[in-house]
Amino acid sequence: MHAQDGPAGGFSAGFTDGFEAHRDRLRSVAHRMLGSFSEAEDAVQEAWLRLARGGADDVENLGGWLTTVVSRICLDMLRSRASRREDLTDHQVADEALDPDGSTDPEQEALLVESVGRALLVVLDRLGPAERVAFVLHDMFAVPFDQIAPIVDRSPATAKKLASRARQKVRGAAPALPGRQLARQRRVVEAFLTASRNGDIDGVLAVLAPDVVRRADRTAVPPDRPGEIRGARAVAEEIAAFGRSSRFAEPALVGGAVGIVVAPQGRLRLVVAVTVVGERITAYELIADPSRLHLLDLAVLGEVTAASEPGPPGRISPGGGDPR
Repeated sequence: MHAQDGPAGGFSAGFTDGFEAHRDRLRSVAHRMLGSFSEAEDAVQEAWLRLARGGADDVENLGGWLTTVVSRICLDMLRSRASRREDLTDHQVADEALDPDGSTDPEQEALLVESVGRALLVVLDRLGPAERVAFVLHDMFAVPFDQIAPIVDRSPATAKKLASRARQKVRGAAPALPGRQLARQRRVVEAFLTASRNGDIDGVLAVLAPDVVRRADRTAVPPDRPGEIRGARAVAEEIAAFGRSSRFAEPALVGGAVGIVVAPQGRLRLVVAVTVVGERITAYELIADPSRLHLLDLAVLGEVTAASEPGPPGRISPGGGDPR
């Protein structure tokens, strides 16, 4: 429901237009905090309802006021989510369960990847509510800490520490491997993903070692599939038959090396821990058991080049630097 359809229909057209002028940015803030388009829409709509109930006469900076309100709504939603997280012990994430009813909106999925990236959403989902709010507001939208502090009910200094702690988690520990080796791993993993998405068996075989081993925990594969498969041809044929989930996949740092996260709608369902030797994948493991996923060291894969060591990451921008 848009602002002009809400209970504040008596507001002037100018005021309503003012809200609409901020809607995209508010949606962008809420989406990065919540990782969900539908929840972000709910948060923005709730901000409009609060504005409608409270009136607008004493609001001097509408954009700042709305950002504060949306952020507080998102913080409450994140806290509620954390308190009611369901027990995922028996959650099955075999390939056919990733998108069982085909309900994922491809356009929204594309927007999700373009605007944030699955790996970042996965890591953000591991932050505490206050950490996530502070990080998103400061590192992605350049909101100063004196404005973040009252939103998270902390001092500016503590809000800065929250964002710093979140930033460290997003980036992960310094990779143990040199930049040249990480760049090679990334190149191999991305070629593997591209071939998997295209159903290109020859392309998959090109990056698999002849004696490659695929291992998987029992949560990660259908009951009729073995926990271990050996040989490039057998592994490639399995990917061709059960590789639909690759469209939800993105490279990430897994334990300091380049691996893959599979995250439909930004929610982690599977991690692929990859072993690369030279230019070939010699082994990979599918990890979907929630108790194992929880223990994995996951981080966003920054820019690395073959010619240099990776430098410290810069500010993480929301979708190619467009703050909307």
